[in-house]
Amino acid sequence: MRRYRYSSWDGTQDPFAMDADELMDAMADELMSHGDASRALRNLMRRGMQGRMGSGFEGLRRMLERLKQQSRERLERYNLASVIDELKKRLDEILHMERRALEAAGREAPQEGGEAGKAPDAATSSPLQATPAQPSSSPRSAADPWRQERLQFLDQLPPDFAGRVQALSDYEFFSPEAQQAFDALMEMLKQQALGTMFRDLAQRLASMTPQELQRLKEMLADLNHMLDQQIWGEEPDFEGFMQKYGDLFGPQPPQSLEELVQQLASRMAHMQALFNSLPEEVREELQQMLASALQDEELAAELAELQANLDFLASDERRAYEFTGQEAVPLEQALRLMDELHTIDRLQEQLAAAERRGSLEDIDAEALERILGPEGRQELEKLRELERLLEQAGYLRRKGDRLELTPKGIRKLGLKALQEIFNRIKMGRYGGHPTARRGPGVEATHETKRYEFGDHFHLDLQQSIMNAVRRQGKGVPVRVHPDDFEVYENDNLNQCSTVLMLDQSRSMGLNGCFDAAKKVALALHSLIKMQFPRDTLYVIGFAEYAHELRHEDIPTASWGSYYPGTNMHHALMLARRLLSRHRHGQRQILMITDGEPTAHLEQGLAYFNYPPSWRTIEQTLLEVKRCTKEGIVINTFMMEQDPYLMRFVQEITRINRGRAFFSSPHHLGEYIVMDYLNNKRRRRIA
Repeated sequence: MRRYRYSSWDGTQDPFAMDADELMDAMADELMSHGDASRALRNLMRRGMQGRMGSGFEGLRRMLERLKQQSRERLERYNLASVIDELKKRLDEILHMERRALEAAGREAPQEGGEAGKAPDAATSSPLQATPAQPSSSPRSAADPWRQERLQFLDQLPPDFAGRVQALSDYEFFSPEAQQAFDALMEMLKQQALGTMFRDLAQRLASMTPQELQRLKEMLADLNHMLDQQIWGEEPDFEGFMQKYGDLFGPQPPQSLEELVQQLASRMAHMQALFNSLPEEVREELQQMLASALQDEELAAELAELQANLDFLASDERRAYEFTGQEAVPLEQALRLMDELHTIDRLQEQLAAAERRGSLEDIDAEALERILGPEGRQELEKLRELERLLEQAGYLRRKGDRLELTPKGIRKLGLKALQEIFNRIKMGRYGGHPTARRGPGVEATHETKRYEFGDHFHLDLQQSIMNAVRRQGKGVPVRVHPDDFEVYENDNLNQCSTVLMLDQSRSMGLNGCFDAAKKVALALHSLIKMQFPRDTLYVIGFAEYAHELRHEDIPTASWGSYYPGTNMHHALMLARRLLSRHRHGQRQILMITDGEPTAHLEQGLAYFNYPPSWRTIEQTLLEVKRCTKEGIVINTFMMEQDPYLMRFVQEITRINRGRAFFSSPHHLGEYIVMDYLNNKRRRRIA
């Protein structure tokens, strides 16, 4: 019976904490089917559990679905091709800002002849060297040739983005705001072009001296040479390379060439995924935009060669994503989007691997929290707690690399099986209800009788006084006579030794009967341990040969064997030998089978024949006669209505005077448990 303990609330209690009993109930069917604790726990992690009052958890499948939904939402929201439109728009705004500044300067200039309106010297003025003078008020008058030249320069810019950037690279903007915006645009493009592989260097690129930039190009050249050696099977000098350039790789430089390649390939994957997800013409234009921002052909060439080498050496598949949305996305956000999608893909791979292996150690909890929020990490932590909770409760234990059921866990399975059996019985038909009280195995009923000499003096006081009142009539005191005594009748529970024979032939497994038979064995064991501790239960499995199954071996017992056969003869011999240890009380055999015997023993060896030979039938029935002679009752539970089996079982009941039942797997437990309880009781006078 479940017990509850109450305490005052101190803020540390978790009302939604997972319960080990609920976890065992959720795994019970699988554990009773195959007994593999690791497999059952892995499947529980996969499917999750509803739980009571919010104590459940979502499984790996649900987490995978949520990750897929996150990916779908991003793909259906954004239009990735808009990245170049956004860059073009930013450059157009910069040029528009410059034009407005030039035209405003012309409108605000003093009249001709004023000192302030004096135009710059033609010898020193050019579109590449702006002077903040204020020429005449006419925007395009001959008095301000320096402004006219700049406007004409802007009008003659190439139509493509890369050409415009190249032309503007040496142009000094008249508008400080335009100059600042252009520098910011170029800095962003440089960082994206270089930062896909060298994040630390990308942040320092703008402030690099010519000497530092030259060293960067030398490092890229040596790195490409080293990767070429790796491709051609030569031995690169990685240690020498890191001694020379190790400071360029941050505080935690790679320790091997393979690690360096993996780091660079991983960082490049986001940009590569972006390129792969774009239409071809958009991809080429974006590549030209990024290359134009570097403004160094040698540096751009080394980076292109490095990308080609990494493409050859990296084993990662270059992903492409199909975006169908309408919302525009800038380049920086697009790269973050690639990072998120790449993280989602990686998490899906980790969760899928966890589904197969049952290990959650390789799942990146921080990445999961970044995508699914704090609740995603919380669900992962719940999954990681399952095994610990079950071990702390004493239901599972770790033995080497295996996770196995403890005796307490096996008892828990038996109790659940027994509870399921009683739950299917009509309410009120039987009185096998849980109780917190413990006592002897003799239980008083509500039926009473007049006391006779020798009866147990379990007096029904109320009925005895009523008998005295009826006898003497009204008045006090009430004088009780021995003839007035009324006592309770008791049920005497006799001792019983039982052998449960489980057919383990292939047909039992193929027909789905063996799992039901194992569940009955566990339930019957729990019933005897709880209510009839003086009784004894043995379990025998039989196929080609028979063997005794210990209680702890029942969950892992399986059906079928390499050799065929249903050797009832050997099983009955073993059962008779086990029951011979008990000379008092009732002795019985409960046999669960779905077919007639097809094997018997000859000088310790099994002989198989199908259809059954006369010798197999003869030897099996001979063993039935020996059991009958020793007072052992055989009750047979048939799982199939096969005519040959029914005729054979009829012969067993004729010889042994036992009983035969036909049962489906769903009702097998009810038949056996209730038959056991009924046979345990015989009415005696109290």
